[in-house]
Amino acid sequence: MTTVPITAVAEPEVGKARLRKEDARLITGRTRWTDNIVLPGMLHLAVKRSPMAHAKITRIDVAEARSMPGVVAVYTAADLDPEGTISAPYAWPITPDMKAPRRPVLAAGKVNFAGEGVAVVVARSVAEAQDALDAIDVDYSALPVVLDMEAALTDGYALVHDELGTNRNALWVFDSAEAGSGGNVDDAIRDAEVTVTRRFRQQRLAPAFMEPRSTVVDPTGNQMTIWAATQIPHILKTMTALTLGLPEHKLRVIAPDVGGGFGGKIGVLPEDLMSVLVAQKLGRPVKWTETRSECMMTAHHARDQIQDVTIAANRDGTVTGLKVDLIADMGAYCGLVGPGVPILGAFMFNAIYKFTAYRFACTNVFTNKTLTDAYRGAGRPEATFAIERIMDELAVELDMDPMALREKNWIKHEEFPFTTVAGLTYDTGNYEAATARAKELFDYDGLRREQAERRASGDPVQLGIGISTYTEMCGLAPSRVLGSLSYGAGGWEHAAIRMLPTGKVEVVTGSSAHGQGHETAWSQIVADQLGVPFEDVEVLHGDTQTSPRGLDTYGSRSLTVGGTAIVKAAERVVAKAKPIAAHMLECAEDDLEFTGGRFTVRGTDQAVGIQDIALAVFTAHDLPDGIEPHLDSEAVYDPENFSFPHGTHLCATEVDTETGKVRIRSYVCVDDVGKAINPLIVEGQVHGGLVQGIAQALYEEAVHDESGTLTNGTFADYHVPTAADMPTFTVDRTETPSTTNPLGAKGVGEAGTIASTPAVVNAVVDALRHMGVREVEMPCTPMRVWQAIHGGTR
Repeated sequence: MTTVPITAVAEPEVGKARLRKEDARLITGRTRWTDNIVLPGMLHLAVKRSPMAHAKITRIDVAEARSMPGVVAVYTAADLDPEGTISAPYAWPITPDMKAPRRPVLAAGKVNFAGEGVAVVVARSVAEAQDALDAIDVDYSALPVVLDMEAALTDGYALVHDELGTNRNALWVFDSAEAGSGGNVDDAIRDAEVTVTRRFRQQRLAPAFMEPRSTVVDPTGNQMTIWAATQIPHILKTMTALTLGLPEHKLRVIAPDVGGGFGGKIGVLPEDLMSVLVAQKLGRPVKWTETRSECMMTAHHARDQIQDVTIAANRDGTVTGLKVDLIADMGAYCGLVGPGVPILGAFMFNAIYKFTAYRFACTNVFTNKTLTDAYRGAGRPEATFAIERIMDELAVELDMDPMALREKNWIKHEEFPFTTVAGLTYDTGNYEAATARAKELFDYDGLRREQAERRASGDPVQLGIGISTYTEMCGLAPSRVLGSLSYGAGGWEHAAIRMLPTGKVEVVTGSSAHGQGHETAWSQIVADQLGVPFEDVEVLHGDTQTSPRGLDTYGSRSLTVGGTAIVKAAERVVAKAKPIAAHMLECAEDDLEFTGGRFTVRGTDQAVGIQDIALAVFTAHDLPDGIEPHLDSEAVYDPENFSFPHGTHLCATEVDTETGKVRIRSYVCVDDVGKAINPLIVEGQVHGGLVQGIAQALYEEAVHDESGTLTNGTFADYHVPTAADMPTFTVDRTETPSTTNPLGAKGVGEAGTIASTPAVVNAVVDALRHMGVREVEMPCTPMRVWQAIHGGTR
């Protein structure tokens, strides 16, 4: 018997720069966002928010609002949570004694940040709900506002939460001497020939995603269905059930197309819980969609750290010790993983360098600001910024070229796998190759010569060269490691593959895309694994009924963890098909080989395609005894280690010393993200990451005034850069495949953001170093640069 597959696959899909399947509907608007959803009898919610950052609520009068046209109901905390027991969850208690206040659905008795909800209007239209907000009368009695992180930790200072008795959320410490991964850092600093200490400030940022947060809840069916603009439909389902005491099997969460997230949509929000409670009360579908100003004010913020860093070295440039003391602003409450975000950075401050001693201590503190949580990179950009900045400062102290200092201390390619002073084992890498390629594309030596010439001539526009040789840990994993850090979830991911009778393939993934290109990349992986055409693969995701198991998308885990689960599921499809193929070809299983979608009898032209087998199992007319009539398979993958992408980013800035204006003249990055499934998607991820990292360096900052009010809560005054603000990027890759997953992938979603911020700031400072400037606080706006030149920051 000789048969052929339905369609022959000519060349491998993995590594091909395919256009994304998703883009046709996304770019043309032929898709569905949460706010597009309209259900019969649906009502609309609007939230009354506190204008004060810290105050007692002495009175709420909602009577007039209830009488407004179109208003169905107005609720306060007493209506939705009369017992005062519901709290938006947090999932990362980083220490046994961590302090965590209840985060209510609506404020009861006291507000703790400007923008906290105090009442919700339910109306027949969005306009009627918004109009009724003005009719709600709230009286406040002001309390002292806690804004300064350091001051908040002093004895006798005003408290954000009186019941906690402190503004300290937690103190978390890693010491290499205690962990057995290195020596005592105080000894290393004492014995060092050179030490450099610096304070770096990570400003507060807003994720500023394209689509504001939105939730639709329909309680009218057998199941309660929640649509949400979220990165975490599975986690949202479980946490909602646990928090509200609902039967999880009666909940369905759907994340339709989601317009960006960057970590900003990983929360289980008070507004999500509020929407469920209102829908239950009224027995009708409800929708809540925030305005852009609400989003900037109350969606979680990010970064906001004070970093005190000391580096120890010998005169020849060999680094010996690194000590980090960190203060991190949690805002008024704990985010879902917010307390643990700085801890992710704890393992990356040592970066690619061979320190022999290391100590990291982080104090999390509460203030009367919007809470902070994960944002693209989550702890690793903050760590990379500090280590790459202080390496430049050490190079100045030693009178060494900053690149030569890095080369002296980084892990050499022949030393992998390498266990760092922070206790992580980096599996593969080649920092030399990435750096050599970056220097070549950048013309590093030529730009250094030009820089010297400009300094000598007194040119008012000075040239600066910034370096960032970074690594990061991707793919939150393994589950046991996360458990040792008290993280509230595992690191596994689930996938299933369904072979349809006509030979087409449905892939069900627990990863939940919000712009990463999963539908395209996953189709490429499956096409190669099963030997079916790329066009014959459909990827299903973001619906807990379609995909009942998963841990969603964040931390650059989708490909390395979710993609590997797909590979494992595909292997099981092939394994289930093999005995059927042997039966159809009348041979022993051991005589078969599978390649290009076909089982072939070795040494013959007898073959059968896996798509033909799918039809055979559907009819089930002639199957071997004991064989189930389907090929569908699933797998759960729990990785054995993180993955560790790396690269070298080089930035040349021109700084006008008369005005303080910074212009990026050239930006080159060479990243090693292991095996690239789709180089076009990789390049897009790098470009997007670069823009966000450069934005922190030069443009973005969430600013609160002395009363705790956000002063730049719109895109008119919060500077999200556009393409017009960005240079042309020169992007290239080297490749050392990861050994921790069969794809050889390392993750790319956060690389550009992690690497670019220190490269840009190092370039700005380098341009002004000869003028006595050693620091410019981010964002490096013209005013701050000018002030640094004239003595503001030296």
